[in-house]
Order: sequence, then structure tokens, then C-alpha cells
Amino acid sequence: MRQYLISVHSVEGAPAPSDEEMRTMFEATGRVNDEMRAAGAWVFAGGLLPPESATVVRIEGGTTTMTDGPFAETKEHIGGFWVIKCADLDQALAWAEKCAAACGPVEVRPFDDLSQA
Repeated sequence: MRQYLISVHSVEGAPAPSDEEMRTMFEATGRVNDEMRAAGAWVFAGGLLPPESATVVRIEGGTTTMTDGPFAETKEHIGGFWVIKCADLDQALAWAEKCAAACGPVEVRPFDDLSQA
């Protein structure tokens, strides 16, 4: 079984969902999570705080620096994710379709085979 990352993206400047839309998304996401657990595909999932909560840690020339904000200056950020295990990419994409229906566009990426050891 391979592991896949399904990431949820938030777009800076996009209109924020209403409280009712957020409730609907959380309920739908909960149902997908329950379905993944029941199917044995669930590994881990979580939502992330906004990008401005990030701290970037760098070591250059033996000196550590820490700066506020996201690593990359971009308009899109990962807002949450699932790590799932599936037989193949087709199965991961089927889960991604359910995730996208629950909370909006997602990206699917397989883990490197070396990280599966």
C-alpha cells in the first residue's frame, strides 16, 4: 500500500465561507473521515492555522534564524490535509473526489517510496 497526501488549499483574498457553509463543510468532512476510517484508508489528517501563524527555521553557516510567516510568498496555502493509504493512485483519486466534494479543491500527491520504508 502506498501513502498519499490529499491537501486542501486556501486562496488568499478569496471570500470566506459563511458560518453555515463552514458547518456544512465540517459535517461533510467528518463523514468522509468516518468513511476513510471504516475502509482502513485513514492514516492521519488535520487542519492548519492560517499562514501568518507559521515560523520558518533556517540554518545557514551554522547560524539558526527564525522568521515569522510562511516559507513561500504565495496566494495559496495548505489549509489542511489527509494522509491516506491506498492500493494505487486511482483509489487515492476516488478518495480525493469525496474530499473535494466535502471542502473544495484538493491536491493529491504520492509519498516518495523512500518514505514508505
